[in-house]
Amino acid sequence: MRLPSPKRALDVLVASLLLAALSPLFAACALAVAATSRGGVFYRQQRAGRGGVPFAMLKFRTMRRGADRERAALATANESDGHLFKLREDPRITPVGRTLRRWSLDELPQLVNVVRGEMSLVGPRPLPVEDSGYTGQARGRLLVLPGITGLWQVSGRSELPWNEMVLLDLHYVDHHWVGMDLAILARTVPAVLTARGAH
Repeated sequence: MRLPSPKRALDVLVASLLLAALSPLFAACALAVAATSRGGVFYRQQRAGRGGVPFAMLKFRTMRRGADRERAALATANESDGHLFKLREDPRITPVGRTLRRWSLDELPQLVNVVRGEMSLVGPRPLPVEDSGYTGQARGRLLVLPGITGLWQVSGRSELPWNEMVLLDLHYVDHHWVGMDLAILARTVPAVLTARGAH
């Protein structure tokens, strides 16, 4: 029987422990979403995984029902560049959703994606399938599993331009090892607590 790699073993161990330890927080987030807006508790979106293979990434729902259909109308207000769509005052986000996003609580269900083997704790953030037409060196992001957190997230998150995000992700792809993952995970905690670049 083939043993899992150290990275995969770390992913499964940490994600499983967090799912158990944070179950009361999961329940509180789910109740808050369900009680304050119409629609499902979870939001599933097709994202590009390793090799470009799509998978359903899980999040707590932070927008009103039908928000995906409204994106085209907001395209001219996009405040980001490259393949990202970011809007600091996105009118589709619910009040509870704004709080969940500020503290990155909406990302917690992705621990399930990690246990399934669709994501890693650390890696390039996966883009929606419709936005993932990578060209040039950006295709290198697809060589590893996408992550819940990564180098660009602990280096500025949404405040960074697309090209700089790509360079940070490619540096990770070329040099990642378990020690780097642990260092990024440690830096993720203060990044989340300060909510820098989170919107």
